[in-house]
Amino acid sequence: MKIFIMVVVAVLVILAIILGAASTRPDSFRIQRTATIKAPPEAIYPFIADFHRWSAWSPWEKMDPAMTRTFGGPDSGVGASYAWRGNKTVGEGRMEITQAAEPTTVGIKLDFLKPFEAHNTTEFTLTPQGDGTTVSWVMSGPSPAVTRS
Repeated sequence: MKIFIMVVVAVLVILAIILGAASTRPDSFRIQRTATIKAPPEAIYPFIADFHRWSAWSPWEKMDPAMTRTFGGPDSGVGASYAWRGNKTVGEGRMEITQAAEPTTVGIKLDFLKPFEAHNTTEFTLTPQGDGTTVSWVMSGPSPAVTRS
C-alpha cells in the first residue's frame, strides 16, 4: 500500500510540474513566412483571393488527390469560402475570406475540424519589392493548454 501511495504522489507531482510549465507558455501563437516572387502584386493577388486558383500553388492541394472540395459565396474576395475533406494528412476544414484589399491584402478565417479542431486567422500581404513582390503569410490563433506543454 505504501508503494501505491508513493506512485500516486509521484504521478501527481509530475502532472503538477507539466501543468505548471504549460501555464507559463503563451496562450496564442503567430507563425510568419515570406517569399519573393518575380511578378507584380496585381499578378499574384488573384491566386490568393480566389480559392478556385489555390490548386495552382498550394502544396496542401497535392497531398490528397482524392480530397473533396466545396466552394461557396462569391468566386473571390470577401465572403468566398472553401471547405475540404481528405485523408489523415489534410484532414477536414473550412476557410473564408474576411478581408480583401486588392492587390495588397487577403485575410482568411481558417477552421480546422479534423484531425484536430482549431480556429485561426491567416493573412497574406503583398509588398512590391524591386522587380518582384514579397509575399508574407501569417497564421495566428489560440494555443490550447494541451499544446503548450
